[in-house]
Amino acid sequence: MSVHSETLRPYIHLIESLPAQELEKKDLLIPELIMEKSGGLEMYYAPHNEYINVQTRIVIAGITPGWNQMKMAFEQAKRSIQQGASLEQIACDVKKAARFAGTMRNHLIKMLDSCGLPEALGLQTSRQLFGDRSNLLHTTSVIKYPVFSDGKNYTGHAPKIDHSSLLKKYAYEIFPQEIIQLEKPYLLIPLGKSVSEVIRTLMDQGRIPRNPCLLDFPHPSGANGHRHKQFEKLKSHFKTIVEDFALTHLTKE
Repeated sequence: MSVHSETLRPYIHLIESLPAQELEKKDLLIPELIMEKSGGLEMYYAPHNEYINVQTRIVIAGITPGWNQMKMAFEQAKRSIQQGASLEQIACDVKKAARFAGTMRNHLIKMLDSCGLPEALGLQTSRQLFGDRSNLLHTTSVIKYPVFSDGKNYTGHAPKIDHSSLLKKYAYEIFPQEIIQLEKPYLLIPLGKSVSEVIRTLMDQGRIPRNPCLLDFPHPSGANGHRHKQFEKLKSHFKTIVEDFALTHLTKE
């Protein structure tokens, strides 16, 4: 486990002062949480990615935490602080509570199950990765902190990552620094075309290890209306990669 809890420390007082009820954008999209601005983009701090499971066997990478994840992260952080948790425990609690939360997690679990991931890991369902077998999972984003364009979730397209100096810095400099901390061979699952493009580039440049990877895995968001068709087209290919990963890296343990 690697926890960058000192990044969280300066925000503890602000988190403690947040409203007790369900948080709204007016509570969190505030100047005190803005980290950087570039063009029409605004990046806000959120305590999603301070916890790194360096012993993971599965890495799932999204584009950037969205509003729902940001909201849930702060709500969990406030609860953990009220319970007297340490900075390290707060970071861990937030990671488990907020990652790919909501219907997107359900869609993702169904896709992972269809790829044969539970069989490869000796699980009954991929849902256990978000529960009692979370020790096998590390979730992250190529852009570590929530990014909004005119108050809406950044989706990887307007602008493209390579067309923004801010996004490029996080995707091609900060993200690889996180990935190289992982200690065991892992299966990498990039969610969506934009993330796959970043992963391809980083692997080609030798910036991250060329671990088994489900490139072009469809984004599980309900907004991706083509995800079923995209997934069915590549499912057998994904299953082969998962089976090879299990035979090469898991059966000897």
